[in-house]
Amino acid sequence: MFLLYANKPLPEPGTGEAQQLLAAWTSATSQMADAGVLIDCGPLQPPSASTTVSVRDGETLLTDGPAAEIKEHFGGFTLIECADLDEALKWAARVPTASDGRVEVRPLVPVMAPPVVANTEQPAG
Repeated sequence: MFLLYANKPLPEPGTGEAQQLLAAWTSATSQMADAGVLIDCGPLQPPSASTTVSVRDGETLLTDGPAAEIKEHFGGFTLIECADLDEALKWAARVPTASDGRVEVRPLVPVMAPPVVANTEQPAG
């Protein structure tokens, strides 16, 4: 998984800067899709739109804003599946955020999903 950190907020939609960024992202994600490694990707709303949830002593606490204060803007994610770390690092270098921010490459922990149990009961009627 790529965690995307920019040094500045996303440009305003409709501006030339936003159009250039969209073109760069479209190019990078199209290349990943064509290579068969792209699973999903997406931008995030700004940190001001976030709510942090924590539970302490059985009480749910809500805090407006991000869980951590950082200088960079955590702007989105890209999920890919590669043969190894070297391949993932090559793809990360193609992401536009790498040229003016940071792309954190972090492997996922493989977890088996619980089996789906079919509902065999027939509806009444």
